[in-house]
Amino acid sequence: MTSHTTGVPAQRTAPPPGAPTPGTPDPAATTAELTDVSTGELVRRLSAQLSELFRRELELARTELTAKGKRAGAGAGLAGAGGVVALFGVGALIAAAIAGLATVMPVWLSALIVGVVLLLVAGALALVGRSRLRKATPPVPEQAVQGVQNDVAAVRNAVHR
Repeated sequence: MTSHTTGVPAQRTAPPPGAPTPGTPDPAATTAELTDVSTGELVRRLSAQLSELFRRELELARTELTAKGKRAGAGAGLAGAGGVVALFGVGALIAAAIAGLATVMPVWLSALIVGVVLLLVAGALALVGRSRLRKATPPVPEQAVQGVQNDVAAVRNAVHR
């Protein structure tokens, strides 16, 4: 399953409303079970669960940043291609276009017209590349950040009960 907005594999799925969360025991059974457990055991469980939670959040962040990095690389490649096209266009077409236009107008005017056209093409390519780069930023793992915020809120709610 892939998120439609980010292209990052979805690692969080919510259960249907009213359905118990998979892997989550019944609250009444949990309360009875926890009253019989020592404080040391509770701290050990908390430590293990937090460690697993952070490990999974870091994996999600890495996956998101990898996908955004690929998009940024594609945008930078397009911007670079625009520069290369502008460079070769200046070298190859200026001579031919100026020579062709010089037959009907002064040489300086034909050189000016050709130069402006080439710069417009280069500018359009650079704008497309910049647009692709903007779509890849900010390089923040949005799903992981949202997940951590949800986890913190869940822990706060559980502590306040």
